[in-house]
Amino acid sequence: MFMKRFLFYFLVLAVFCLGIGITLKQGQKLRPSPPAIAGLPSVNANNGDVAGVGPSASLLENLRENLEDPLTRLFIQLILIVVAARVCGVLATFVRQPAVVGEMIAGILLGPSLLGWLWPDFFHFVFPASSLGSLRLFSQIGVCLFMFVVGMEVDVDQLKRQARTAVLVSQASILIPYLLGVVTALFLFSTFAGAGTSFPAFALFIGVSMSITAFPVLARILEERGLTKSPLGITALICAAMNDVTAWCILALVVAIAKAKSMGSAAFSIALILLFVSVMLFWVKPRLPRLLDKTAHGNKPGKGLMVAVLAFVFISALATDVMGIHALFGAFLAGVVMPARGEFREFLTVRLEHFSSAFLLPLFFAFTGLRLQIGLLNDPTGWMICAGLIAIATIGKLGGAMFTARLTGMNWVDSFALGALMNTRGLVELIALNIGYDLGILSPRIFAMLVIMALVTTGMTGPLLTFCDHLRARKQLAITVA
Repeated sequence: MFMKRFLFYFLVLAVFCLGIGITLKQGQKLRPSPPAIAGLPSVNANNGDVAGVGPSASLLENLRENLEDPLTRLFIQLILIVVAARVCGVLATFVRQPAVVGEMIAGILLGPSLLGWLWPDFFHFVFPASSLGSLRLFSQIGVCLFMFVVGMEVDVDQLKRQARTAVLVSQASILIPYLLGVVTALFLFSTFAGAGTSFPAFALFIGVSMSITAFPVLARILEERGLTKSPLGITALICAAMNDVTAWCILALVVAIAKAKSMGSAAFSIALILLFVSVMLFWVKPRLPRLLDKTAHGNKPGKGLMVAVLAFVFISALATDVMGIHALFGAFLAGVVMPARGEFREFLTVRLEHFSSAFLLPLFFAFTGLRLQIGLLNDPTGWMICAGLIAIATIGKLGGAMFTARLTGMNWVDSFALGALMNTRGLVELIALNIGYDLGILSPRIFAMLVIMALVTTGMTGPLLTFCDHLRARKQLAITVA
């Protein structure tokens, strides 16, 4: 039986090969019709080869043409970015930094600041200017999904319950650095503002960049250190959540002013966004659980629910984008109004956060790195200004939160730790900076300085918390000895 099957297969294979061979041989005798459209490549009458293509074309030339195909180049970019982000993220965890810090650094390493400097030919081959449009669109989708997940992590009911204990620290950690940022803009505007931008838009945006706290990064730092359920951790999470909501509202205002051609249109955009927020919080949020339940199969979330949620996120993002506010604000607000059921949020978080953080967010880091040109800070003055921005941001954010927390009765060590946590800017800062760059508010030089500021202030959080642990241990030892 086996031999019969083998012989039959061999016979079919032989007939197949023979038929293909005879057909190709007969086809070589055929000649194509002369081109009817002017401008087509000339055809050699002797062998039918298009001039410059055919047997004379080398294998390397064909391979290069294949590599320059837009889809092929996009695959190369995706592979390089995802692998670099993963490697740098793992290395960051070895030095007790959040993985997102390593991923941010990976984006910079792939940009002109390092890869373009060390290997310019390879950099321009992999990341030509013509290919950045697709990368930007992918990265923006990833950031929208990320901001949706961030919005889901904001517990509005908890903010209402504990607002009294955290509102002072939260607002002080925004108002103090914001004021310092606006005052600093007086000295930066004439040299570092984007061409054509107004001083109010530039000053208000610098204030936003100084006052942002990266709630997701802060939450992961607390989780890694086992502080999520501690009084310090709970206070930090509430303050950061309130801080994020306030900062994004201010950023929406700044974007409306920057995009508007007159104060009348700016006021109209602000009125529209206030109406949109009111509808989302007071009309959509109470009805959303029933609407989503209709798309679920039984008691468990399914594909229908995921489709409905994604459609809702993108519709919200579209709405704020059309209103003259960035699409990210709509995605963030869509997350805020999601039902608070644990199983539902876990279902969405696992699927969306893992995909966006592992695949789409590294694209955003890489796109930011491609914009970042550290070489623009090529003189001592530039680096001194960059160091000054880091100092102002740290004094305003860490110092403002620390002294305010101390006034509320928190001890000095925990107050300092809370200030260090609130000084974490991370990914949320990069999102805001890219918005400012897209709107023309920031010049490439100040953009580079603020990205470095975001990296430094995020990177110092871990060591400062370790220092606080050391102070607590010494204090406890002194109490024990006494």
